[in-house]
Amino acid sequence: MEALKRGADFAKMLGVNDIVTHVGFIPENPSTTEYRETVIAVREVASYCKSLDIYFNFETGQETPITLVRTIEDVGLDNLGINLDPANLLLYGKANPVDAVDIFKGLIRGVHVKDGRYPTDGKHLGKETPVGEGLVNFPLLIDSLIKHNYKGPLIIEREISGPKQKEDILKAKNILLEILNKY
Repeated sequence: MEALKRGADFAKMLGVNDIVTHVGFIPENPSTTEYRETVIAVREVASYCKSLDIYFNFETGQETPITLVRTIEDVGLDNLGINLDPANLLLYGKANPVDAVDIFKGLIRGVHVKDGRYPTDGKHLGKETPVGEGLVNFPLLIDSLIKHNYKGPLIIEREISGPKQKEDILKAKNILLEILNKY
């Protein structure tokens, strides 16, 4: 929690309005002690961010969309948002990203353009892929984001290194431009 607060201080110093993090594995059952403790911890960090006029955004992936929305509602602050990472929802086996947009609606403040596939066994995460080679339906995802008045950034993310990373990022850029040119 202290590291997140220091990150918020740094964001404020830079003039950045949002910080984003994976909160961890938020318990699905809201009646557990672990869930209540998570809400209290998030509230403390988000309150600190609010005092700095900064949004605290959850990156998607490690919990179902409805658990994330419930957590935001239970924390009860107006400076909470979501950074939608559609591939993470698939990699962790938590949701179809297009359906998740309909659950998140106006809470989305950032989007990672990243693709991937669901897990194929019970011991490993799914696999990240180049945009267009995974299961994220980007034309439908963008359409759903626009339907919910999303006007924030589309940030291409590719979690590999070397020349293939650059190649995949440029490919993703071209796919995005093709989709966005239809609007």
